[in-house]
Amino acid sequence: MIKCTMLREEGKDLAIVLHNIRSIHNVGSVFRTADGAGASTVYLSGYTPGPHDRFDRLRKDFQKTALGAENHVQWERVSGLTTLVSRLKKDGWTIVGVEQDSCAVSYRAIPQASKACLIMGNEVRGLSSSAKSLCDILIEIPMRGSKESLNVSVAAGIALYAVADQIFEHS
Repeated sequence: MIKCTMLREEGKDLAIVLHNIRSIHNVGSVFRTADGAGASTVYLSGYTPGPHDRFDRLRKDFQKTALGAENHVQWERVSGLTTLVSRLKKDGWTIVGVEQDSCAVSYRAIPQASKACLIMGNEVRGLSSSAKSLCDILIEIPMRGSKESLNVSVAAGIALYAVADQIFEHS
């Protein structure tokens, strides 16, 4: 059997922050998608639930959607979004907020970056003004139907793959 491993060019990376996400099913789904897109890390911020319960057991409701992705993608609970973003920016990361906003550009128009971290906000309220102010760029996914927004895990998937293509496939 041939074992495949993902080859990542040095200095190129992708991560995602889930800030104040309510649904553990959305969190598990994003873990699985982050793994598929080649992200190295999922950061959990605010009241976003983690993969483990208070007794440090893997949550069954998380497992249902993550399907073991937590074993392949690093994850970290962070106490403050501002502190995390400052740390990432100091290390050369571009911070990309995913939000419908008058300042947002299309998710297809992401500027060149070698390391990018997406920030996804609450399922209902999105990113707060203070979270948006931490971002280097805001991107949005156009809505062409009657609904105003996508499920946060679906939006994360679209954005993760768009940014991953820009980072890993364009030198």
